[in-house]
Formats: sequence, structure tokens, C-alpha cells
Amino acid sequence: MTTMQRTPASASGRAATSPAPEDGPRHTRPAWAGVNHLALITRDLDATVRFYDGVLGAPLVATIADEQMRHYFFRFGEHCTVAFFEYANDREARFDKTAGVFDPRSVHFDHLALNLPGEADLVDLQQRLRDAGHEVTDIIDHVAVRSVYFTDPNGIALEASWWVHDPTAVPIDHDGPLFSDPDPVPAVHAAGDR
Repeated sequence: MTTMQRTPASASGRAATSPAPEDGPRHTRPAWAGVNHLALITRDLDATVRFYDGVLGAPLVATIADEQMRHYFFRFGEHCTVAFFEYANDREARFDKTAGVFDPRSVHFDHLALNLPGEADLVDLQQRLRDAGHEVTDIIDHVAVRSVYFTDPNGIALEASWWVHDPTAVPIDHDGPLFSDPDPVPAVHAAGDR
């Protein structure tokens, strides 16, 4: 397999054209700038604000509301927010989702991982959660990333992580240590050949 290089953005801010397969057309990759927001649902927006703004320290930066719903945004970095809807007539029963454990009630979502800049920040957050009376795991070493896991007041599984080896900051190497699946799906081989 070949080593894939990240496609740099052009001076105009648009992504450069990536090399095309010999038998296919050339495509321009979108100039992604991160995740704008992840929209989740809460049945208790007050408890959600107290947890995300108060306990996690993610500032509440915007609120939208009408007769049917409220939609609140918490900042987790530049241009990056996690948002919550609270619907006026939502009466579904809550359930807690554990990160990385299959639950048939949550077939499209496992957990939200929030990024921290380093190990000391992870240790500080872990202690902050414990001091606020929230259960949190020990630090888990996943080789490329270290993490702690916890659940918000809505039962949403959360992970806080820092990249030990940031895969977004180095050239993509499908034969390198960040690709450790011993039997990857066929598309991984195809991606490595691009």
C-alpha cells in the first residue's frame, strides 16, 4: 500500500483536487473545518446547562426557542459546539447509554468524544467530574488516544480524550500504527491505494 498524503487547501480556502484513480474522474474534496455542532436531545435543559456549562466548563454560547422547542449551544473550541434540543411534548422514557456497549435502543449513536489538549487537562476534568459527584472511569490508554468515560444528566455517553498521536496532524499511513485492525473492511484497502 502507498502512504496517503493529506490534500492541502489552496490559497482560496477550497481544497485542492485530489489524485483520481486511473479509471475515474477527478473530485474536489470539501474544505472541512471541523464539526460545527452535534445536535442531541434533552428532556431537562436546565440540568443540561448546569452540567455542560457548570461542571464541564463548556460555555453556553447561543439559545434559540419557539413554542415547540428550545435549542442551546455549548462551545467546545473554535467553531465547535454541542447543541441540545428540548421539545415541548417529548415524553419518551430516558435510558442511559454506556460508551462502546451495544444497546438496541440506540442504533445510530454510541457516544460523543470531546477533545482536550493534553494529559493534565484529562486528569483535571476527571477530578472535576468526581468533585461534582459524577461517576467517571479511570484513564483508558487506547495507544493513539487516552480517554475517560462518563454519562451526562440525559443518559448520553460521553468520552473526554486527548490525542497521544494525533492522526489529523500527520500524513495518513494505512500501514502505520494508527491502522491496527488486523482484518479491515475492503474499503480500507481501496482508500490506501488512492
